[in-house]
Amino acid sequence: MSERAAKITPADGEEQDDDQITDSATPDAVTEVDTDTDAGSEPTPKPVTTGAESVIRALENAGVEYAFGVQGGAIMPVYDALFDSDIYHVTMAHEQGAAHAADAYGIVSGEPGICLATSGPGATNLVTGIADADMDSDPLVALTGQVPTAFVGNDAFQETDTTGVTTPVTKDNSFSSDPDRVGSDVSEAFALAREGRPGPTLVDLPKDVTKAETDREPDEPRVPETYEVQERADPEIVAAAAERLENANRPVMLLGGGVIKGEASEACREFAIEHEIPVVTTMPGIGSFPEDHELSMEMAGMHGTGYANMAITHCDTMLAIGTRFDDRLTGGIETFAPDAELIHVDIDPAEISKNIHADYPLIGDAETVVEQLREAVTTSPKATKWRAQCQQWKSDYSMAYDAPEDEPVQPEFVVEALDEATADDTIVTTGVGQHQMWACQYWTYTEPRTWVSSHGLGTMGYGLPAAIGARFAADDDQDVVCIDGDGSFLMTLQGLSVAVRENLDITVAVLNNEYIGMVRQWQDAFFEGRHSASDYHWMPEFDKLAEAFGAAGFRIDEYDDVADTIEEAIAYDGPSVIDVHIDPQANVYPMVPSGGDNGQFALAEDQL
Repeated sequence: MSERAAKITPADGEEQDDDQITDSATPDAVTEVDTDTDAGSEPTPKPVTTGAESVIRALENAGVEYAFGVQGGAIMPVYDALFDSDIYHVTMAHEQGAAHAADAYGIVSGEPGICLATSGPGATNLVTGIADADMDSDPLVALTGQVPTAFVGNDAFQETDTTGVTTPVTKDNSFSSDPDRVGSDVSEAFALAREGRPGPTLVDLPKDVTKAETDREPDEPRVPETYEVQERADPEIVAAAAERLENANRPVMLLGGGVIKGEASEACREFAIEHEIPVVTTMPGIGSFPEDHELSMEMAGMHGTGYANMAITHCDTMLAIGTRFDDRLTGGIETFAPDAELIHVDIDPAEISKNIHADYPLIGDAETVVEQLREAVTTSPKATKWRAQCQQWKSDYSMAYDAPEDEPVQPEFVVEALDEATADDTIVTTGVGQHQMWACQYWTYTEPRTWVSSHGLGTMGYGLPAAIGARFAADDDQDVVCIDGDGSFLMTLQGLSVAVRENLDITVAVLNNEYIGMVRQWQDAFFEGRHSASDYHWMPEFDKLAEAFGAAGFRIDEYDDVADTIEEAIAYDGPSVIDVHIDPQANVYPMVPSGGDNGQFALAEDQL
């Protein structure tokens, strides 16, 4: 998106005691800001006079361009200070959407996304999005209003122990009690969110602190002196790992989300290609290696490709980078890569041998450690037969599917049609469920930071607000496509009002099967087909609902509708929604039952 400066216009209505205004007061109007400066000179920042102004100055010093939030009583002084800032504020329709939008902005841009909310319900509505960012190690800074410090602990109106609630789901959080320090607290939170293993941070801002007078400029963003990150791995272990790779007969590289977050995608690609090592990714690692390359085995795990899971099961050496080996990847621990010696690269020591024992623990920055390995590995592994075997598995377990013209539209066909209609650098966001897996499996990803989804927490409703955040982070000429499910879309569709107001060029394809599809699939497989609370035949007509919001609405019922409708929706200059009525009985395969053996994946229900 092009840079825009905006003013936040307070909501209309009678004046009230500012400590009694609830979070329902939401600013809607935006107008351009004019800055009077001499030609060719930088504007001189106004002196800081309040704690709130120090908060905004900290964000400006950090280079923040966009913030996502919802106005309210306890956070109002901060919004008032934001009024004169060049930071563009995106008023969201719900605080959860603000957190997801900020999260996606951080994924695409690589810089922490910023979200704001008031105290009490505003702050608690952020928690799902904060927890999502925590599980996926996404850089995010949450700023929450809080009741005045004299009221804290007295069950005041809209009071919640925000730092207590969010301690388990943040990398760091703080209660800012000093107007002279509040801006520096925000600066530190920003630095911590992106340093080392990224993650969400939070600063709780009591209203009396942000209203109080101060002339203290905030410190520049920097982490505390006690915070240390190991950049380079132990040279002796690097040497031993290099020797193991050189002598491997069946090597595999497993690339996780940390490869992308650590800006190590290019280094990993070069290493894999130089030494001709087959590459498997985790779901968060999608895009770290081009899936159209012959060495790519694509995604492994519960719904990974059969050939990726076969490669993991039969490898004798695994170079795993930036992955935490979660259960959806590994299946049963005892059957995961049973013959492999594991070289594990991770910047977080806590992840080493947490789930899978590391024979060669390499703690450090992903890009740095891969370069260390590149210098240490002097001979490529002799793995010609292994590469041939991997190619044979790709043929044996290809991701083919049937699409008879006289039957309902298959979701795989729609995902492939969307991929074909868009450029390689298109950003894809999703909710969570069957549609998310089809988006993984049938879209070909070639670049990092183009796959934006909820992995560890599995948050339904993530897709649309993530598309909003991704749109602000994306280049102007990049497409943003949200592949959603009807159940996920229903949870946060109020975000369409934001997309329409901001005239965001995003395309939402709702794969509508009138079920919570993944639940229905599991009920068919493991609960004797009893569809308890998974039947969603009461869904609205999403194309008409989109039009009611002011977006463009489209509908697909037959294969003949697919290509032309997708082309029209993507060409529309603004938000569009395609209500795609797919086969309600379509299932996601391959599938490894929870806790199962990755090498024993099912290709149909009768194999489970």
